[in-house]
Amino acid sequence: MRHDGRTETSELLASMTHAIRQNLSYVAREESGIQDPVRTLRLASGSCRDFAVLMMEAVRSLGLAAHFVSGYLYVPKDRRGGRVGGGATHAWLRVYLPGAGWVEFDPTNGIVGSHDLIRVAVVRDPRQAVPVSGTWTGFPSDSLGMTVEVEVTAETPAEAKSPSPQPSPRELGEGTRAAGG
Repeated sequence: MRHDGRTETSELLASMTHAIRQNLSYVAREESGIQDPVRTLRLASGSCRDFAVLMMEAVRSLGLAAHFVSGYLYVPKDRRGGRVGGGATHAWLRVYLPGAGWVEFDPTNGIVGSHDLIRVAVVRDPRQAVPVSGTWTGFPSDSLGMTVEVEVTAETPAEAKSPSPQPSPRELGEGTRAAGG
């Protein structure tokens, strides 16, 4: 941080990101919704979505545009001990910086930029990023359950460069014609 009274916007946002990471404790919360930012500060803890909303509200109070982002975090095997939120949905924020565009900030992990962040939803209000919603009608004795497992992996350079093989007419099935044929 500079001491001459001026701070560049990008430097300020990076400092906020790192301060949340260093001074607040991450806790996985199974209950739905977001903690109020004041509660997050009072408890000095929260989930990734709580930290994203805390920083999003702080950024907006400075007059900057910010979005809530929901997605996944890629955690390489060599960094598993230092990152939280991998293997499940994760939340962070994007801030619009004139000249740079939308920049990602993950206060849970202290990440500035989109490295290892995989966007699925970008919304103004976190309530708009609900992964599953709807209604169900049944008997009280009926049991509903769902299990989801997510594994985020990186492509090898060979996979990223080689085009997908085209199926042969035989693989497409007898009598199937290729599009345009």
